[in-house]
Amino acid sequence: MIRQPYVAGYFYPKDPDELKAMIQKMVPPKASKHKAKCIISPHAGYIYSGNVAGSVFSSTQLPDNFVLLGPSHVYMDSRIAIMKHGSWQTPLGDVPINEELAEFIARESDSVSEEEAAHKKEHSLEVQLPFLQFYKKNFQIVPICVSYDADYQDLQELGKAVAKGIKQMEKDTLIIASTDMSHQETQEVAQRKDQKAFYQILDLNAQKLVQVVKKENISMCGFQPTAAAIIAALELGATKATLVKYQTSGDVTGDFDQVVGYAGIRIN
Repeated sequence: MIRQPYVAGYFYPKDPDELKAMIQKMVPPKASKHKAKCIISPHAGYIYSGNVAGSVFSSTQLPDNFVLLGPSHVYMDSRIAIMKHGSWQTPLGDVPINEELAEFIARESDSVSEEEAAHKKEHSLEVQLPFLQFYKKNFQIVPICVSYDADYQDLQELGKAVAKGIKQMEKDTLIIASTDMSHQETQEVAQRKDQKAFYQILDLNAQKLVQVVKKENISMCGFQPTAAAIIAALELGATKATLVKYQTSGDVTGDFDQVVGYAGIRIN
């Protein structure tokens, strides 16, 4: 099973050389590299969120294994959908799935189901891969999509299953949670709402993050995978989160009436 790129030529360039040249402009060349258990990265078109994604990827030591957690923007049958076999393709090449780790995570959580179709047209994980491929030639991934139907118990199970699988494998593994922040708000409102979500992420408080997003009506599309990633990171011994970069689409386009927020966060 090869998962074909769905948003190449739309969210990012389809031509490999053009794609690499674009990423090159988005990754600070002299950024200090920090070891991390998890990063949070946006998933919009690169012209909007690529500088934020580039900042967090360039500031992080990248191992050879990654668990990708992202929201589903399309219908899926499962509450949490994993791909356990095959590879993902981008213009920069194929990325194999770590089948052993994927199998372990699926066994450890009743909420996780194997559902390849859920990933076919979902962009939130795909757009992370070219940044990884820019830095690394050989690595493996475990792709996991989380539906909006997932409740907090599902997220707890997922986070603990991911952490247990990483411990069992005994290989350096980075969790990547994919999310954008507020959608279609004014710049002022987006910044105010996003800050409320940041407080919970930086406090590593997954449950409060879920509560605040719902209470404040923050249109953070990946708050559920982010919460699961925080739970997993804590299980792995995380003690600190750092906001690497935040900006909105308005900072790129100059239109501050309806913006989308983007954050790059590193959890150590």
